[in-house]
Amino acid sequence: MVTHQRIRDPLHNLIEFSGGHFEHTLWKVIQTQSFQRLRRIKQLGFSEYVYPGATHTRFSHSLGAYHIAKNLLRVIRERLGAPFIDVRAQHAITAALVHDIGHGPFSHAFEDVRKKLRADEHLGLKLTKHEDLSDEIIRKSDIREVLDAEFGKGFSDNVADLIRAPGPQGIYGAVVSSQFDADRLDYMQRDRLMTGTQLGRVDFAWLMANLEIGELPWGDGAKRFGTKQTFVLGAKSIHAAESYVLGLFQLYPTIYYHKATRGAEKLFTELLSRIFALVLDGNYKKTHLQENHPLITFVKKPDVLENTLRLDDSVIMGALPLMAEAEDLLIQNFSERLQKRLLYKCIDIREKLFQSWIEDDDDVDSTQEETKQKIQEKYEIVEQTQKEIGQKIQEWLAQNQGKNEPTRVLIDSGKREPYKEIEEAKGPLNQIMMKTAGGKIVDINKQSPIIEAIRPFEFFRVYTDEEDSTAKDFIKKTIQEEVEKWKKAKR
Repeated sequence: MVTHQRIRDPLHNLIEFSGGHFEHTLWKVIQTQSFQRLRRIKQLGFSEYVYPGATHTRFSHSLGAYHIAKNLLRVIRERLGAPFIDVRAQHAITAALVHDIGHGPFSHAFEDVRKKLRADEHLGLKLTKHEDLSDEIIRKSDIREVLDAEFGKGFSDNVADLIRAPGPQGIYGAVVSSQFDADRLDYMQRDRLMTGTQLGRVDFAWLMANLEIGELPWGDGAKRFGTKQTFVLGAKSIHAAESYVLGLFQLYPTIYYHKATRGAEKLFTELLSRIFALVLDGNYKKTHLQENHPLITFVKKPDVLENTLRLDDSVIMGALPLMAEAEDLLIQNFSERLQKRLLYKCIDIREKLFQSWIEDDDDVDSTQEETKQKIQEKYEIVEQTQKEIGQKIQEWLAQNQGKNEPTRVLIDSGKREPYKEIEEAKGPLNQIMMKTAGGKIVDINKQSPIIEAIRPFEFFRVYTDEEDSTAKDFIKKTIQEEVEKWKKAKR
């Protein structure tokens, strides 16, 4: 007997799996060990070090993405009269449910480890991206067994293909991967709720009430092959749409790139990178972990899917007390720091450079156009100054960093755009499209001067031990010297 299943969720209240065959099968997917592993991977990694409530997992987020995907598919059904059991809809809903299945411990923090190891070619360890791992799990694990057994051979491959597509190829693909997809619509609301921040509010009900289906030209370069359907927000939702994009911009410094969170992530990246390097050199005993520990077996055979699926947050956190007694000083020190939240202190170089600019700017008589030009010039100066400071820090580290001691200065930089300009690879269906008052369909940045004017969120920070006065003094002195250099050039 097929039963109706319900899950109580703090964001969406009830997430339901009807008694029908399709959703009953997705309920079985949730019971697989590959999916249950997501219970042990936090959605926001080390954010609970800043926001104690941010302990929600990839499991709850994946259920939320499934729930929102069904809402988006309901819009398609109502606007187009499309059958809800259309196989394309089934692919999209399933893809939303399993889209994060390949995330590693502490989510994006582990992704930074992957990037660092891919860059360190001498280590000889090639780690795939979490998107690639998701693809492999869907095609080869117990999830495939459930999907293909119930829906026929090839269903899991179609779901994996939908997730791996470079950009949405149709409206069903836009449900899974676009700038207005089920993933983002869930995590923005969920992360805001669980951290308790009052920024980044999404008026989800109004956006959904004003969601329509429109036709966009489709082709290759200048060639047009016809049109494709996509989601279009009605003209009345312009302010809610602006709030949606601005909300993501606000969540970058508030949550996703919070200074303390990133400080913990940098320690985590260095810790795991050192572990991997020692294991590959045959010195796993210096980690104080047993040879059969999941971390050790993973490094030795990262291509074995079962080894990857054994990794989660609990494996790392449980290993910290052991590694705090490691022979290797970096592993010993950074494990203890993560266990006890003894983080390095942040020096926000980009913030300090802009603050020096504000304090030095005494020109209040500029026209609006002159002010814009000066702001642009200042951004360019800051970019160049950051590079020079970063280079000097790297040179200092090369001379003052002991080979086996904990890294004295951790450098962190990044750039994120809350709304991306159209990319040829992803196409127009990746964009947020809106109707003007006259009924024309345009990209939201053409309809909203606010969104068009948003600059990317950028950061350039360094972290160092509070007690390492030599490193701190060098960094502060270097910043001051560079600031004085461009002040002198200005005069």
